[in-house]
Amino acid sequence: MKSFTKDWERLDRSGRYDMRLLKSVILMLIANDEPLGPEWKDHQLKGDWAGFRECHIGGDFLLIYEIDDTVGKSGTVNFVRAGTHSELFKE
Repeated sequence: MKSFTKDWERLDRSGRYDMRLLKSVILMLIANDEPLGPEWKDHQLKGDWAGFRECHIGGDFLLIYEIDDTVGKSGTVNFVRAGTHSELFKE
């Protein structure tokens, strides 16, 4: 959560990203029990990021999150990181 908060502040300060669109995707994930539509290119991640999901907010602007299905937290969405592929995956 700490990384996501830092990412949010950095992205917001830069003024280069549509934070309103990011906020609306976050609200969709919290409010719905269904996956995001195909326009968000939502998919499971692999390798070091197995268990997490990624969606495209726009272009190379990404949101990484996980859905916690453990007992007592069923369906809780945890927002992990936001940024570009190169920022998040060190490509």
